Amino acid sequence: MSVRRAAAGTLPLLAAAAALGLWWLVKWSFGWQAFILPSPAEVARELWDQRSFLPGQAWTTVVETLEGFAIAIGVGVALAVLIAYSRALERSLYPVLVALNAVPKLALAPILVLWMGFGTGPKVAMVVLLCVFPIVLSTATGLTSTAAELDELVRSLSASELQAFRKVRFPAALPHIFVGLKVGISLAVIGAVIGEFVGATRGLGYVIVASGQNADTTLAFASIALLAALSVVLFYSLVALERWLVPWARHEQT
Repeated sequence: MSVRRAAAGTLPLLAAAAALGLWWLVKWSFGWQAFILPSPAEVARELWDQRSFLPGQAWTTVVETLEGFAIAIGVGVALAVLIAYSRALERSLYPVLVALNAVPKLALAPILVLWMGFGTGPKVAMVVLLCVFPIVLSTATGLTSTAAELDELVRSLSASELQAFRKVRFPAALPHIFVGLKVGISLAVIGAVIGEFVGATRGLGYVIVASGQNADTTLAFASIALLAALSVVLFYSLVALERWLVPWARHEQT
């Protein structure tokens, strides 16, 4: 067990070191200047130099991401419950959700700004649009995949539909739900950044666009590094929550 834990902590560090090494090797091989491809050391120096500026921009992106993700969870779970309990609604809603998911979200960003202005609204809406489909799909799958023996047990106890949902169907669906949430949280960060690309004055996405316009590639890479770190933190926060709420799923996988 201790060897497994040590490997679990070491392997991500080795992968990160390999990625940084490949990054440095590409820059060294082609001899590119910093305005084309900055080195990891130059990006780290830029993060330090911008320590009074970038954290505030990152916080703006975090707030937009979490607000949109929370709304997507509420909407997605509610739609999934309707789909799971009504065959007619499943046939009606799924084509609409699939069509909405297929629309290029970058094309919607200017329209959302036109409708909602230049505040946080378009960014939050973009997060919801990107996140809601995987949450609906995974939650509906979990709610309709309850083990047959559990259904028989609920019926034998004469439990109401609400009691069956609260005590059996929803807890049993949690492993599926967390699959959708973990996919959604990565998409949430992307959605916030896409929203910031159009009509924003703050946020890491805005910094990336402004850096590109000023040919400040090092600052753009520093912002991208922060976005990557943000995504990792949010993803593994959900993993920790899943292990706490659904410990039996971890044992089933092993």
